[in-house]
Amino acid sequence: MAESIDRQLREVAQSALSAERPTNVASNAALARLAALGTSPWLDTGNREEATALWHGEFTALTTNNTLANQVVQTGVLDDVAKAAVREIKAAQPGISEADLVMELGFVVNCHVALRLVERFGVRVSVELHPAVADDIERTVAYAVRYFAVCPERFTIKIPLTPDGYCSVARVCAQGIPVNYTLGFSARQNHVAALVAQPTYVNVFLGRLNAVISDNGLGDGKYVGEKASMATQDDLVALRAAGRSQTKLIAASMRGASQVLDLAGTDVYTMPPKVAEAFMAAGHDPAGITSQVGRSFDVAFNAGVDPALTAPLWDLDARCCAMSDELAARGGTTLTGADLLAADADHGAGMFRVYTAEEQLEIRTTGKIPRLSDWTGRGVALDDLMTQSALQSFTVDQSALDDRLRRLAAQA
Repeated sequence: MAESIDRQLREVAQSALSAERPTNVASNAALARLAALGTSPWLDTGNREEATALWHGEFTALTTNNTLANQVVQTGVLDDVAKAAVREIKAAQPGISEADLVMELGFVVNCHVALRLVERFGVRVSVELHPAVADDIERTVAYAVRYFAVCPERFTIKIPLTPDGYCSVARVCAQGIPVNYTLGFSARQNHVAALVAQPTYVNVFLGRLNAVISDNGLGDGKYVGEKASMATQDDLVALRAAGRSQTKLIAASMRGASQVLDLAGTDVYTMPPKVAEAFMAAGHDPAGITSQVGRSFDVAFNAGVDPALTAPLWDLDARCCAMSDELAARGGTTLTGADLLAADADHGAGMFRVYTAEEQLEIRTTGKIPRLSDWTGRGVALDDLMTQSALQSFTVDQSALDDRLRRLAAQA
């Protein structure tokens, strides 16, 4: 079954790669200045028409995720593709379960969402795995390999940050597959990833960090995400200079055009369309855009907020570094999530928690910005809670996508 579906997707990819594209793509001086400072701007959307309206020659990639793919699929643009895939899959495997059928359909439509972007823009596109495999090393690796084989020329694989995710990324990257290790929120998470898993990219979802502080009444939230991003950037620069990792940072989840200026020089931006549009419309003088790498951001909190709450976002303490060194020496491709949990406990780093099914439901119900008061005294680190909240948020959007695919399967 998989061989037939994958072969057809590869044919679609070959067609997308050979498509003719406009040669008179406009340039934007402010984006060009960012590129000269070392920042690669990406658009964060799966909507081809939306991206077309904003596209300039300085954009070098696009990224999709479960939420963005769901938005595209809900428009109905891929209904016929999904129905044809249902017939193909059922013909090859008449007894396939509904759960496996939906997983296969998700794979197909995610590929098509990304290949529509490849066809139009001819650049790399990040495609994200189904969140149901986030804690399953074997299935994560298998789907990553399948996605990449569809379009190795243009696909980068997004894998969510979990204890098992670190180990999956190490195995996938060892096969030469580029990985966007997503749902990161702190310098220490990304330090571990850069040394143990060696992904192509790590992320700081900076807009959500600002929001969690402001929404919980702990301060105005200004510069929280920027500070975590710059701490990660500085650490990765040092690791690259020492020859210990080649991982690059993506400043993700941007919420305003000012963040584009404040983080100039960061390796990569994933810019939502509204942010990209606002930045380009502002007409910034390129000469006034300067590298901010190494900048120290001052963050203000309300009285009584414990500095220990946010310190893990940007501080690389000795326990985290010792754990990273130990795990890297053992080799990421031999590790499991249980090994990371054990090392975390041994070093007292406090980075990981195993969330119960009840806690995951609690997080899904609250949304992508958690109520921190609900977690007081429960021994949860802010960066880990934010990662789990992001994963559960994507699970909700994936569920909506899966529901549509079930309806289409019934109609095919």
